[in-house]
Amino acid sequence: MKRTAPSSRPTPPTPRSKPQVTRGRNIWLSHHVYVFFLSLGQFFSTPLANFMTSAVIAIALALPGGFYLLLENAQQITQTWAESSHISLFLNPQMAIQQAEILGQQLGQRQDIQSVRLVTSAEALEEYRKYSGFGEALNALEGNPLPNVLIIQPALAHLTPSLLQELDKLEEVDVAQFDMRWLQRLLTIIAVVQRGILILAGLLAITVLLVVGNTIRLAIFNRREEIEVTKLFGGTNAFIRRPFLYIGFWYGLVGGLIAWLLVNISFWLLRVPIQKLSTLYATEFEIITLDIQAGLILVVTGIALGLAGAWLAVGKHLRVIQPH
Repeated sequence: MKRTAPSSRPTPPTPRSKPQVTRGRNIWLSHHVYVFFLSLGQFFSTPLANFMTSAVIAIALALPGGFYLLLENAQQITQTWAESSHISLFLNPQMAIQQAEILGQQLGQRQDIQSVRLVTSAEALEEYRKYSGFGEALNALEGNPLPNVLIIQPALAHLTPSLLQELDKLEEVDVAQFDMRWLQRLLTIIAVVQRGILILAGLLAITVLLVVGNTIRLAIFNRREEIEVTKLFGGTNAFIRRPFLYIGFWYGLVGGLIAWLLVNISFWLLRVPIQKLSTLYATEFEIITLDIQAGLILVVTGIALGLAGAWLAVGKHLRVIQPH
Protein backbone atom coordinates (compact mmCIF):
# COMPACT_ATOMS: atom_id res chain seq x y z
CA MET A 1 0.00 0.00 0.00
CA LYS A 2 1.43 3.34 -1.10
CA ARG A 3 1.87 5.87 1.73
CA THR A 4 1.05 9.51 0.98
CA ALA A 5 3.75 11.99 1.91
CA PRO A 6 2.67 14.74 4.31
CA SER A 7 2.12 18.13 2.71
CA SER A 8 4.82 20.76 3.34
CA ARG A 9 2.39 23.66 2.87
CA PRO A 10 1.80 25.47 6.19
CA THR A 11 -1.66 25.46 7.60
CA PRO A 12 -3.21 28.93 7.22
CA PRO A 13 -4.05 30.60 10.50
CA THR A 14 -7.62 30.50 11.55
CA PRO A 15 -9.12 33.98 11.03
CA ARG A 16 -10.38 35.70 14.10
CA SER A 17 -14.10 35.52 14.23
CA LYS A 18 -16.09 38.73 13.98
CA PRO A 19 -18.13 38.06 17.15
CA GLN A 20 -14.90 37.94 19.19
CA VAL A 21 -13.77 41.31 17.81
CA THR A 22 -17.18 42.81 18.54
CA ARG A 23 -17.11 41.35 22.03
CA GLY A 24 -13.68 42.86 22.66
CA ARG A 25 -14.89 46.28 21.55
CA ASN A 26 -17.94 45.99 23.77
CA ILE A 27 -15.77 45.14 26.77
CA TRP A 28 -13.49 48.12 26.02
CA LEU A 29 -16.47 50.45 25.70
CA SER A 30 -18.19 49.13 28.81
CA HIS A 31 -15.00 49.63 30.81
CA HIS A 32 -14.79 53.25 29.57
CA VAL A 33 -18.39 53.85 30.65
CA TYR A 34 -17.71 52.23 34.02
CA VAL A 35 -14.58 54.31 34.63
CA PHE A 36 -16.40 57.44 33.44
CA PHE A 37 -19.05 57.19 36.15
CA LEU A 38 -16.60 55.82 38.72
CA SER A 39 -14.35 58.86 38.27
CA LEU A 40 -17.40 61.13 38.56
CA GLY A 41 -18.24 59.52 41.88
CA GLN A 42 -14.65 59.91 43.05
CA PHE A 43 -14.74 63.57 42.03
CA PHE A 44 -17.78 64.26 44.22
CA SER A 45 -16.52 62.06 47.06
CA THR A 46 -14.16 64.88 48.08
CA PRO A 47 -16.00 67.91 46.65
CA LEU A 48 -14.09 70.66 48.47
CA ALA A 49 -10.59 69.60 47.41
CA ASN A 50 -11.63 68.82 43.85
CA PHE A 51 -13.59 72.06 43.59
CA MET A 52 -10.52 74.03 44.65
CA THR A 53 -8.47 72.35 41.91
CA SER A 54 -11.20 73.15 39.37
CA ALA A 55 -11.35 76.72 40.68
CA VAL A 56 -7.64 77.16 39.92
CA ILE A 57 -8.30 76.03 36.35
CA ALA A 58 -11.32 78.36 36.18
CA ILE A 59 -9.31 81.41 37.25
CA ALA A 60 -6.51 80.51 34.84
CA LEU A 61 -9.07 80.38 32.01
CA ALA A 62 -11.18 83.35 33.12
CA LEU A 63 -8.30 85.83 33.31
CA PRO A 64 -7.14 85.67 29.66
CA GLY A 65 -10.71 85.09 28.53
CA GLY A 66 -11.93 88.20 30.33
CA PHE A 67 -9.04 90.33 29.08
CA TYR A 68 -9.63 89.12 25.53
CA LEU A 69 -13.30 90.05 25.83
CA LEU A 70 -12.36 93.49 27.12
CA LEU A 71 -10.19 94.01 24.06
CA GLU A 72 -13.02 92.90 21.80
CA ASN A 73 -15.26 95.55 23.34
CA ALA A 74 -12.48 98.16 23.11
CA GLN A 75 -11.95 97.34 19.44
CA GLN A 76 -15.66 97.70 18.81
CA ILE A 77 -15.54 101.23 20.23
CA THR A 78 -12.33 102.22 18.43
CA GLN A 79 -13.67 100.89 15.14
CA THR A 80 -16.57 103.32 15.40
CA TRP A 81 -14.13 106.14 16.13
CA ALA A 82 -11.80 105.06 13.35
CA GLU A 83 -14.60 105.27 10.80
CA SER A 84 -14.85 108.98 11.54
CA SER A 85 -11.09 109.62 11.42
CA HIS A 86 -9.46 110.99 8.30
CA ILE A 87 -6.25 112.47 6.90
CA SER A 88 -6.38 116.02 5.57
CA LEU A 89 -4.02 116.79 2.66
CA PHE A 90 -3.57 120.55 2.25
CA LEU A 91 -2.44 120.97 -1.34
CA ASN A 92 -0.10 123.58 -2.71
CA PRO A 93 -1.86 126.93 -3.18
CA GLN A 94 -0.76 127.11 -6.84
CA MET A 95 -2.48 123.79 -7.70
CA ALA A 96 -5.59 124.10 -9.85
CA ILE A 97 -8.85 122.33 -9.05
CA GLN A 98 -8.49 120.02 -12.08
CA GLN A 99 -5.07 118.85 -10.86
CA ALA A 100 -6.50 118.28 -7.37
CA GLU A 101 -9.30 116.16 -8.84
CA ILE A 102 -6.81 114.04 -10.79
CA LEU A 103 -4.69 113.54 -7.65
CA GLY A 104 -7.79 112.53 -5.70
CA GLN A 105 -8.73 109.93 -8.33
CA GLN A 106 -5.23 108.47 -8.24
CA LEU A 107 -5.21 108.21 -4.46
CA GLY A 108 -8.71 106.69 -4.44
CA GLN A 109 -7.41 103.70 -6.42
CA ARG A 110 -5.03 102.67 -3.65
CA GLN A 111 -5.94 99.66 -1.51
CA ASP A 112 -4.96 101.36 1.74
CA ILE A 113 -7.36 104.26 1.12
CA GLN A 114 -11.08 103.75 1.47
CA SER A 115 -12.36 107.03 0.02
CA VAL A 116 -11.19 110.50 -1.10
CA ARG A 117 -13.19 113.72 -1.02
CA LEU A 118 -12.10 117.06 -2.48
CA VAL A 119 -12.88 120.28 -0.61
CA THR A 120 -12.11 123.23 -2.87
CA SER A 121 -10.69 126.48 -1.56
CA ALA A 122 -14.00 128.24 -2.33
CA GLU A 123 -15.98 125.66 -0.34
CA ALA A 124 -13.55 125.88 2.56
CA LEU A 125 -13.77 129.67 2.60
CA GLU A 126 -17.55 129.60 2.54
CA GLU A 127 -17.67 127.07 5.37
CA TYR A 128 -15.21 129.14 7.42
CA ARG A 129 -17.26 132.27 6.75
CA LYS A 130 -20.42 130.50 7.91
CA TYR A 131 -19.16 128.98 11.17
CA SER A 132 -16.29 131.21 12.30
CA GLY A 133 -18.19 134.47 12.79
CA PHE A 134 -15.55 136.49 10.92
CA GLY A 135 -17.55 137.02 7.74
CA GLU A 136 -17.04 140.77 7.60
CA ALA A 137 -13.31 140.44 8.21
CA LEU A 138 -13.02 137.94 5.36
CA ASN A 139 -14.64 140.41 2.98
CA ALA A 140 -11.65 142.68 3.46
CA LEU A 141 -9.29 140.05 2.03
CA GLU A 142 -8.17 140.54 -1.54
CA GLY A 143 -8.11 136.82 -2.35
CA ASN A 144 -8.79 133.38 -0.92
CA PRO A 145 -5.91 132.29 1.36
CA LEU A 146 -7.26 128.75 1.84
CA PRO A 147 -5.88 125.90 -0.32
CA ASN A 148 -7.69 122.94 -1.83
CA VAL A 149 -7.94 120.02 0.58
CA LEU A 150 -8.24 116.28 0.00
CA ILE A 151 -10.04 114.44 2.80
CA ILE A 152 -8.60 110.90 2.91
CA GLN A 153 -10.53 108.10 4.65
CA PRO A 154 -7.91 105.34 5.19
CA ALA A 155 -8.80 101.68 5.44
CA LEU A 156 -8.87 100.60 9.07
CA ALA A 157 -6.27 97.88 8.56
CA HIS A 158 -3.83 100.45 7.07
CA LEU A 159 -4.28 103.15 9.70
CA THR A 160 -0.56 103.50 10.37
CA PRO A 161 1.94 106.37 10.60
CA SER A 162 3.66 105.12 7.44
CA LEU A 163 0.60 106.05 5.37
CA LEU A 164 0.63 109.60 6.73
CA GLN A 165 4.37 109.92 6.06
CA GLU A 166 4.00 108.60 2.52
CA LEU A 167 1.22 111.05 1.69
CA ASP A 168 3.13 113.92 3.25
CA LYS A 169 6.05 113.31 0.85
CA LEU A 170 3.92 113.90 -2.26
CA GLU A 171 5.01 116.93 -4.28
CA GLU A 172 1.46 118.22 -4.58
CA VAL A 173 0.93 118.15 -0.79
CA ASP A 174 1.92 121.09 1.35
CA VAL A 175 0.87 119.66 4.73
CA ALA A 176 -0.59 116.25 5.69
CA GLN A 177 -2.49 116.17 8.96
CA PHE A 178 -3.98 113.18 10.74
CA ASP A 179 -6.92 114.47 12.76
CA MET A 180 -7.05 111.46 15.10
CA ARG A 181 -3.44 110.36 15.57
CA TRP A 182 -4.23 109.42 19.14
CA LEU A 183 -6.55 106.73 17.79
CA GLN A 184 -3.69 105.13 15.93
CA ARG A 185 -1.67 105.11 19.13
CA LEU A 186 -4.59 103.46 20.91
CA LEU A 187 -4.80 100.75 18.24
CA THR A 188 -1.08 100.11 18.64
CA ILE A 189 -1.48 99.80 22.41
CA ILE A 190 -4.33 97.33 21.88
CA ALA A 191 -2.09 95.22 19.62
CA VAL A 192 0.60 95.17 22.32
CA VAL A 193 -1.95 94.17 24.97
CA GLN A 194 -3.17 91.34 22.72
CA ARG A 195 0.35 89.95 22.56
CA GLY A 196 0.61 90.28 26.34
CA ILE A 197 -2.64 88.34 26.80
CA LEU A 198 -1.25 85.50 24.68
CA ILE A 199 1.86 85.37 26.88
CA LEU A 200 -0.30 85.44 30.02
CA ALA A 201 -2.49 82.64 28.67
CA GLY A 202 0.59 80.51 28.00
CA LEU A 203 1.94 81.05 31.52
CA LEU A 204 -1.44 80.25 33.08
CA ALA A 205 -1.74 77.13 30.94
CA ILE A 206 1.60 75.92 32.33
CA THR A 207 0.27 76.68 35.84
CA VAL A 208 -2.81 74.55 35.18
CA LEU A 209 -0.66 71.65 33.98
CA LEU A 210 1.42 71.84 37.14
CA VAL A 211 -1.63 72.01 39.44
CA VAL A 212 -3.44 69.12 37.76
CA GLY A 213 -0.25 67.11 37.54
CA ASN A 214 0.46 67.57 41.24
CA THR A 215 -3.11 66.59 42.17
CA ILE A 216 -2.94 63.45 40.03
CA ARG A 217 0.47 62.64 41.47
CA LEU A 218 -0.99 62.60 44.99
CA ALA A 219 -3.83 60.37 43.81
CA ILE A 220 -1.31 57.95 42.26
CA PHE A 221 0.71 57.75 45.49
CA ASN A 222 -2.47 57.06 47.47
CA ARG A 223 -3.27 54.16 45.13
CA ARG A 224 0.28 52.90 44.72
CA GLU A 225 -0.40 49.43 46.17
CA GLU A 226 -3.49 49.04 43.98
CA ILE A 227 -1.44 49.95 40.89
CA GLU A 228 1.28 47.45 41.82
CA VAL A 229 -1.27 44.64 42.23
CA THR A 230 -2.91 45.55 38.91
CA LYS A 231 0.45 45.42 37.14
CA LEU A 232 1.24 42.12 38.85
CA PHE A 233 -1.89 40.56 37.32
CA GLY A 234 -1.06 41.87 33.85
CA GLY A 235 -2.79 45.26 33.82
CA THR A 236 -1.46 47.50 31.08
CA ASN A 237 -0.44 51.12 31.52
CA ALA A 238 -3.41 52.21 29.39
CA PHE A 239 -5.78 50.31 31.72
CA ILE A 240 -4.23 51.90 34.82
CA ARG A 241 -4.01 55.37 33.25
CA ARG A 242 -7.69 55.52 32.25
CA PRO A 243 -9.27 56.45 35.65
CA PHE A 244 -6.76 59.23 36.23
CA LEU A 245 -7.39 60.69 32.77
CA TYR A 246 -11.09 60.84 33.51
CA ILE A 247 -10.34 62.64 36.77
CA GLY A 248 -8.38 65.22 34.76
CA PHE A 249 -11.33 65.41 32.37
CA TRP A 250 -13.70 66.31 35.20
CA TYR A 251 -11.26 68.89 36.58
CA GLY A 252 -11.09 70.62 33.19
CA LEU A 253 -14.83 70.39 32.51
CA VAL A 254 -15.88 71.86 35.85
CA GLY A 255 -13.12 74.48 35.64
CA GLY A 256 -14.21 75.55 32.14
CA LEU A 257 -17.85 75.86 33.21
CA ILE A 258 -16.88 77.94 36.25
CA ALA A 259 -14.70 80.17 34.05
CA TRP A 260 -17.58 80.69 31.63
CA LEU A 261 -19.82 81.65 34.54
CA LEU A 262 -17.24 84.02 36.06
CA VAL A 263 -16.64 85.90 32.81
CA ASN A 264 -20.34 86.31 32.02
CA ILE A 265 -21.16 87.49 35.55
CA SER A 266 -18.30 90.00 35.46
CA PHE A 267 -19.44 91.53 32.18
CA TRP A 268 -23.05 91.48 33.31
CA LEU A 269 -22.01 93.65 36.27
CA LEU A 270 -20.27 96.05 33.84
CA ARG A 271 -23.29 96.37 31.55
CA VAL A 272 -25.11 99.14 33.45
CA PRO A 273 -22.06 101.47 33.93
CA ILE A 274 -21.10 101.07 30.26
CA GLN A 275 -24.61 101.90 29.14
CA LYS A 276 -24.53 105.07 31.25
CA LEU A 277 -21.16 106.01 29.73
CA SER A 278 -22.41 105.47 26.17
CA THR A 279 -25.46 107.64 26.95
CA LEU A 280 -23.19 110.50 28.06
CA TYR A 281 -21.33 110.30 24.73
CA ALA A 282 -24.59 110.00 22.77
CA THR A 283 -23.57 106.66 21.28
CA GLU A 284 -25.18 103.24 21.22
CA PHE A 285 -22.85 100.52 22.42
CA GLU A 286 -23.82 96.93 23.19
CA ILE A 287 -21.31 95.11 25.35
CA ILE A 288 -19.95 91.84 23.96
CA THR A 289 -20.17 88.76 26.18
CA LEU A 290 -19.20 85.13 25.71
CA ASP A 291 -21.50 83.46 23.22
CA ILE A 292 -22.08 79.71 23.01
CA GLN A 293 -19.19 79.14 20.62
CA ALA A 294 -16.69 81.08 22.76
CA GLY A 295 -17.99 79.34 25.87
CA LEU A 296 -17.49 75.93 24.28
CA ILE A 297 -13.94 76.91 23.32
CA LEU A 298 -13.33 77.87 26.95
CA VAL A 299 -14.71 74.56 28.22
CA VAL A 300 -12.84 72.48 25.63
CA THR A 301 -9.61 74.30 26.53
CA GLY A 302 -10.17 73.45 30.19
CA ILE A 303 -10.78 69.79 29.34
CA ALA A 304 -7.66 69.68 27.16
CA LEU A 305 -5.52 71.16 29.94
CA GLY A 306 -6.96 68.76 32.50
CA LEU A 307 -6.32 65.74 30.28
CA ALA A 308 -2.81 66.94 29.39
CA GLY A 309 -1.85 67.49 33.03
CA ALA A 310 -3.19 64.08 34.01
CA TRP A 311 -1.47 62.35 31.08
CA LEU A 312 1.91 63.87 31.89
CA ALA A 313 1.67 63.03 35.59
CA VAL A 314 0.47 59.44 35.09
CA GLY A 315 2.96 58.71 32.32
CA LYS A 316 5.85 59.87 34.49
CA HIS A 317 4.92 57.99 37.67
CA LEU A 318 3.70 54.75 36.07
CA ARG A 319 7.20 54.14 34.78
CA VAL A 320 8.50 54.34 38.34
CA ILE A 321 5.90 52.12 40.00
CA GLN A 322 6.72 48.45 39.37
CA PRO A 323 5.40 45.35 41.19
CA HIS A 324 7.83 43.77 43.69
